[in-house]
Amino acid sequence: MLKQHLSQKLLQKLSPQQIQFIKLLQLNTLNFEERVEEELLDNPALENGKDEEEDESSYEEVDDLDFGSKEEELDVSDYMNDDDGGIHMSGEYQSTDEEKEFMPVVFHSSFRERLLEQVTGALKTEHDELLAKQIIGTLDEDGYLRRSLLAIKNDLLFTQNIRTTEEDMEHILGYVQHLDPAGVGARDLKECLLLQIKRKQEKGNNPVYKLAFRILDEMMEDFSKKHYKRIIKRFEVSEDYLRETLEFIASLNPKPAQSGSEGATAKDFIIPDFIVKETYGDLEVSLNQKNAPDLKVSRAYNETLKSYEASKEKTKQQKDAVQYIKQKLDGAKWFIDSVKQRQNTLLTTMRKIVEIQNEFFMTGDLSDLRPMILKDIAEGIGMDISTISRVASSKYVETDFGIFLLKDFFTEGITTDSGEEVSNREVKKILNDAIDAENKKKPLTDEALKLILQDKGYKIARRTVAKYREQLNLSVARLRKEL
Repeated sequence: MLKQHLSQKLLQKLSPQQIQFIKLLQLNTLNFEERVEEELLDNPALENGKDEEEDESSYEEVDDLDFGSKEEELDVSDYMNDDDGGIHMSGEYQSTDEEKEFMPVVFHSSFRERLLEQVTGALKTEHDELLAKQIIGTLDEDGYLRRSLLAIKNDLLFTQNIRTTEEDMEHILGYVQHLDPAGVGARDLKECLLLQIKRKQEKGNNPVYKLAFRILDEMMEDFSKKHYKRIIKRFEVSEDYLRETLEFIASLNPKPAQSGSEGATAKDFIIPDFIVKETYGDLEVSLNQKNAPDLKVSRAYNETLKSYEASKEKTKQQKDAVQYIKQKLDGAKWFIDSVKQRQNTLLTTMRKIVEIQNEFFMTGDLSDLRPMILKDIAEGIGMDISTISRVASSKYVETDFGIFLLKDFFTEGITTDSGEEVSNREVKKILNDAIDAENKKKPLTDEALKLILQDKGYKIARRTVAKYREQLNLSVARLRKEL
């Protein structure tokens, strides 16, 4: 049986402008600059240049335009394709201000490009070269081949209509694995390390290479779990000889594509989003906008709308064109407003962080960091926690003591015996120092680390020690053991 009833619901929906602001807020400086360039190219009503009062006043008149039914013959193609939009030349939106400093970005050829250079023209047939290029294009960022040869064979058939066999693919993979850097094209860590050892053996017959190869080939699981006594018994070698072999294995690269310039990409270079400088005892907070262009609404399009408003009769073609222009002008103003809101939010948030962590920014000593969570900042500046999280997630700050990730300033508090609350960063530093100084033949257990912290006055449980140790990417005692 069907029933009808009325109900009221309170729903919160974000406007397109709010969504745009949120997306801009979570971008770091480099991605934000790229987003601004995209918008400049996409919206002809947005220009690079300082805003002027008449531009804004002219824009405000748009809302009062008359879209009546009167028709008039008027060719509007001139202002629809006006070159005064300021975005037709790719470099026009870059500032010509000579005082601006541009931060350097270093570019290197990727490891795939270097591999492709080695195979181009080096194989016997064009078919083999296509197979090699397909394999190289499938490698992940560490240089591993995670996709099966059968799947790659099918990719070639469906996308390029190239027929081949798994045997041919295996043969070409062997060729790729002989390219530089050594270890690329491996399907797992074991194969990666063995490929590097083989390359070493081709250059010299060292007994250590042979033992290292056998350990990884025959006892990889025992090696990864550091069951050294089993390895000594199996291969009947001394501790000193095994230690030398382990040092050689440790010198191999588990990520061959990420070594040196092989793995260098633009993301390896950090561009700080904030700059905090100490001047005569005061801390000054600023946004890093050295590469950011100034934005303004296009005067040319505003003038077009003024002309339209002044005309007595208007054709449908005019109205359609002006509606398009108005839409672009709305988009330009919304984008500028979102950028301004982003700047204000970033600065307000960073200034509150500096206020709470004032002592650290004055000294650079991590032990001076105070416990601070997202809620502290949100309540302090009257914003939502999700907003603060977006600001802190991927932003960096440049200080007199180096560049720091913003989210590293947010830490939990630990209470000492004296009742003082300190940042867990201080506790982690003590843990890290204790593990660095431990006897690697008898590494400290989590229980022993807990006792060290308790002796220093920190009330902490063993499971908390384990959590902090894992956050520091430090292994358990058994895996830290050395011969």
